[in-house]
Amino acid sequence: MNSISIVLLIVGITFDLFGCIGLLRLPDIYNRLQSATKCVTLGTCSILLALFLHYGFTGVGIKALIAIPLLFFASTVGAHALIRGSYKFGLKLTDKTVIDDYKEADK
Repeated sequence: MNSISIVLLIVGITFDLFGCIGLLRLPDIYNRLQSATKCVTLGTCSILLALFLHYGFTGVGIKALIAIPLLFFASTVGAHALIRGSYKFGLKLTDKTVIDDYKEADK
């Protein structure tokens, strides 16, 4: 395994770990979904890119390369739908929230 693959693998695992910590530590569903989406997407894409660099244009490498945009778009759209549904369902923002952009969008 070359050094770039190892660095991407470590970065990916670190981002996934931060995403998991954010799921446990952040106060409301909106912040938790943000943590899960951003950190886990970036972390998993880094791991998949490390796999591609390690295996090259073999079956495993091409599958990893195809999975990167699928994961990126599916997780962001899914998180947006979950957050929008949670807001419409009436789940409250935490009291530390500064801006409520959905409030303006629903008018």
